[in-house]
Amino acid sequence: MAKYILKRFIYMIVTVFIIATLTFFLMNLLPGSPFNEERTTNEAVQRNLEAHYHLDEPLVVQYALYLKSIVTLDFGPSIKQPTETVNTLLGRGFPISAELGIWTILIALISGVALGVFAALKHNGVIDYIAMTIAVLGISIPNFVLATLLIQQLAVNLGVLPAATWSSPQHMVLPIIALATGPMAIIARLTRSSMLETLTQDYIKTARAKGLSPAKIIVKHALKNALMPVVTILGTLLAGVLTGTFVIEKIFAIPGMGKYFVEGINQRDYPVIMGTTVFYSAFLVLMLFLVDIAYGILDPRIKLHKEGGK
Repeated sequence: MAKYILKRFIYMIVTVFIIATLTFFLMNLLPGSPFNEERTTNEAVQRNLEAHYHLDEPLVVQYALYLKSIVTLDFGPSIKQPTETVNTLLGRGFPISAELGIWTILIALISGVALGVFAALKHNGVIDYIAMTIAVLGISIPNFVLATLLIQQLAVNLGVLPAATWSSPQHMVLPIIALATGPMAIIARLTRSSMLETLTQDYIKTARAKGLSPAKIIVKHALKNALMPVVTILGTLLAGVLTGTFVIEKIFAIPGMGKYFVEGINQRDYPVIMGTTVFYSAFLVLMLFLVDIAYGILDPRIKLHKEGGK
């Protein structure tokens, strides 16, 4: 297991390095300069600005400085906000994005598992049909469309919830619903199908024959194995939620990472774009790494397979 973890950790480092490298060269393929829109006709001023941010250096030198910033975790100052460093912007925006993402995953996981379990227990019944209809709608409607509908109906027409910013629990409701609906639907469908398969296993029949209560059979025996596929996709769902926050944060005017990333792209703020991309990539790859480890711990067959293949 230790060798498996080490191997996955090396893969994680290599993945982040590849993403960081691609980000750097793709940014440098874009025509123009971040200072093209500066309100000055003085070329000397523009050259001084490019020299200050090392944009006049050869590409190899810029790349070496970029890798150094990643290793030292110091992405330097923002081009468009010279008084702010990229690290400061990350420190300010990430806690908000993380809070939004954590609440979204928790709500999606709890509601999705509950919906899937009830649908499986009432297979081909009214509850099953209602649950799967909700799941299909959740998967079909993009989160930005759902966000617009929620704002129109709940914030504008009914006025029961605020439409924007992130200053109170009430402000969190609409963006969390918009983000959590899709993952909740996926988890519900996966839990339902896995639960239906698990309930037909021999050990479930044995537990019933022993006279165990239905609640104990579901919680202690069936649910643990039924959730294994859900654990497998949690990393992917988390990645989808965190990348989806970019759009949702923009729609709801949430001052998270998405705000700085979108502004960085619009303003061609290279340090902000590359720093945000590397940070998010490292975070998402780390989450996938932790999910792999958790899956290996929860399912002993994973460890046996890995050990047998060595």
